[in-house]
Amino acid sequence: MQPIATTPPPPYYAVIFTNLQTDNTEGYADMANRMVELAQQQPGFLGIESAREGVGITVSYWADLESIKAWKNNAEHLQAQRLGHRRWYSSFITRIARVEREYGI
Repeated sequence: MQPIATTPPPPYYAVIFTNLQTDNTEGYADMANRMVELAQQQPGFLGIESAREGVGITVSYWADLESIKAWKNNAEHLQAQRLGHRRWYSSFITRIARVEREYGI
């Protein structure tokens, strides 16, 4: 089981990527793992959480909007996005939110 991301005190940003996959998932797992590995190397990256049961939801956490923009425009990430659009996703939406508060146990 993947742990819950440890994030700094708010404010910070969350990128919420919600998707439905096509039946063609060849190469998807390897690419998804590579994107996590690559995102973790990016300035401003704070953590990531992901779940899939029918609908896939990945939430990545970032220090600021500039870090999110740099990640979106990363050359290898752009290639993965293009493959996702053409091959792996029948539908998706990306939402960006500012985290103002957090609490938990």
